[in-house]
Amino acid sequence: MPTICELLGIEYPIFQGAMARIATHKIAGAVSEAGGLGILGSGGWSADQLREEIRLTREITKKPFAVNLMLQMPNCDELAQVILDEKVKIVTTGAGSPKKYIPAFKEAGVKVIPVIASVRHAIKMQAAGVDAVVAEGQEAGGHIGQTSTMSLLPQIVDAVDIPVLGAGGVGDGRSLAAIYALGAQGVQVGTLFLSAEECPIPDSYKERLINAIDTDTIVTGRKAKDPVRSLKNPMLLKFAELEEANAPHEELEKLTLGSLSRAVYDGDMETGSAMAGEIAGMIKNIRPAKQIIEELFNEAEKKAASLKISY
Repeated sequence: MPTICELLGIEYPIFQGAMARIATHKIAGAVSEAGGLGILGSGGWSADQLREEIRLTREITKKPFAVNLMLQMPNCDELAQVILDEKVKIVTTGAGSPKKYIPAFKEAGVKVIPVIASVRHAIKMQAAGVDAVVAEGQEAGGHIGQTSTMSLLPQIVDAVDIPVLGAGGVGDGRSLAAIYALGAQGVQVGTLFLSAEECPIPDSYKERLINAIDTDTIVTGRKAKDPVRSLKNPMLLKFAELEEANAPHEELEKLTLGSLSRAVYDGDMETGSAMAGEIAGMIKNIRPAKQIIEELFNEAEKKAASLKISY
């Protein structure tokens, strides 16, 4: 089995999470140029927007990068065609099965890597012919599954014969070393890259992240079977209260309508949905993406070398 770096032509086995409305050419290009895999988050974009983002990314880097397809989006067919037209060679997917797109992607030499949250889904994706999977635990920010990375990752590694990357709960070199100990070939990181200098979110979002503590995230939407992890704020605490009281869907939807845009574009940390993972409390400074990657792997190597297990 080739390593994920050999498979994709990247230097570091690290993917940048495809954070909705955030993962533009600015952060994706910086991560790829630094040796990782930058990923454009196409959710909510038109075909023309995706085409422009791909071209802008290529102005920043000549190295490999990927596009993420959120398979719930109604214009997925158009976005997939843009990926083929623009000759992007790596696609990650979320929120569904990419099976219908795999034949066309394979014919064009595109590597397909779904983000999954269960062993059952991993097995199905291997059977469908994907090249690797990202096993994401519920510690992650944004839309999550129900199993923690510590439990999920080794079960998926044991269940499939393709490269597996771990996601969720990686905030420093210690947690990266743990991901490797659980059998992964690499890691996908989202929340940590929110603190990158190149990440195009408002300063208020980054400041909220830096000031977060270990208990500062909240999961909403579990009752609707669409759980999302974000940084706590008055709006989300109100949502959780209404959700617990079995408020009508319309009332909950009214509360959150436009909340992601309010956080990402307006920097509204009171009524916006500022998605972030449980590692938010570990982030204490703003650094270039290149420095984040290099320090992450240097620390992981030192930690792995220092481990002495006795019994």
